[in-house]
Amino acid sequence: MDGILAPGDKVRLVGQNTWCVIEKLLGAGGQGEVYQSRIENRPVAIKWYYPEWATPDQRSALANSIRSGPPDQRFLWPEALVEQPGSELFGYVMALREDRYGNIADLLNRRIGASFRTLATAGVHLADGYYHLHAKGLCYRDISHNNVFFMPSTGDVLICDNDNVGPVNMPAAVGGTMSYMAPEVVRGEAPPSVQTDLYSLGVLLFIMLMNHHPLEGAREASIHCFDNVAKYQLYGVNPLFIWDPDDDSNRPVPGLQDNALVFWQLYPQFLKDLFVEAFARGTSHPDQRVREGQWRRAMNQLRDTIIYCAACGKQNFYDLHRVRATGGDAGTCWNCGGKLQVPPRIRVGRNLVMLNHDAELFPHHLDDSGGYHFTDPFAKVVEHPSRPGVWGLRNLSRSHWTTFRDDGQTQQVNPGQSVSLNDGAKVQFGDVEAEIRGS
Repeated sequence: MDGILAPGDKVRLVGQNTWCVIEKLLGAGGQGEVYQSRIENRPVAIKWYYPEWATPDQRSALANSIRSGPPDQRFLWPEALVEQPGSELFGYVMALREDRYGNIADLLNRRIGASFRTLATAGVHLADGYYHLHAKGLCYRDISHNNVFFMPSTGDVLICDNDNVGPVNMPAAVGGTMSYMAPEVVRGEAPPSVQTDLYSLGVLLFIMLMNHHPLEGAREASIHCFDNVAKYQLYGVNPLFIWDPDDDSNRPVPGLQDNALVFWQLYPQFLKDLFVEAFARGTSHPDQRVREGQWRRAMNQLRDTIIYCAACGKQNFYDLHRVRATGGDAGTCWNCGGKLQVPPRIRVGRNLVMLNHDAELFPHHLDDSGGYHFTDPFAKVVEHPSRPGVWGLRNLSRSHWTTFRDDGQTQQVNPGQSVSLNDGAKVQFGDVEAEIRGS
């Protein structure tokens, strides 16, 4: 595949006497081409614009982004402008994406797989990343699965194509990807904004979890030519959530849209309620769209409600709404049909965490004001070293915990020690009291 630049070509960092050597073309998009390059011994990526996109406004917007810096480490942010002397064309340098990150598009096409925990973790990171972006007074403008990479083993994410990010009050060069655009943007009634980003984020999370678009039901199935005119009607003029509680005319069609039918039934009610809020009301009421903080909490809650089937080991979800409605029945495994057995669980503030064999508690379970991170747990479920089948919650922090017994006595749990997973046991984590249920 030939590109504008060729292997061996050199481009220079603007304002510096530092040169980048082009190594190979990685891919091309609507605005330009991306190359693997090298600055001295450091591998980098360079996006080089097509002539029609190499405008003074785009150059100025990039310079502003470079000066402001990334919202956090999840963004493959523009680092420096590059140019070729004697040419009006330009591009920018960004970090080179590691091969261990896969594209969301590959997930949707089933070229790579991911567990429910990975998807929930990726959802937390995406909502948290866009929260930090919006907190800086910026909007992304083109949220879609094409611009997100994730690590299948952990759920860590990278957000790329950040050259269209800009202040909320500045004109945008792009409106987004139509299937992800808020209806008012599709109709040309509003420019991209934080509110339209929130709609696009909801679409992205729905597609990741359901492998299906939230508006593509019977109406989409009836379209014979899915051109821009049809898309304009479906996504802009007459958007209707496939699971709208008051209008069932756009339900998924069995045999054609089975992903939507199957996956919707797998998830707990609290998540389905949030998607209803996002698309049954949020399509026509931008001011009522689900916020990043709501998505962060919901994706973290989804992660915490995972339970394993005792028969086949597959991940399922503990649906508290179902359990209460059925008097304690947790349902059956989606994979093997076996009856689900609920493990011990711990209530920490408003968080209910299933204490599976691999469960961990993180600082955000105590206080989420510092964001959501999954690298430094303060507690972990472990098996007793000499009593197989007996499990406890080990203190991985540097502080002691306090447990409370039924007789009113307390016991200190020092770092490295464990608390038995006894029904009704109460544990004090600093200022936060938790209670273990089940055994």
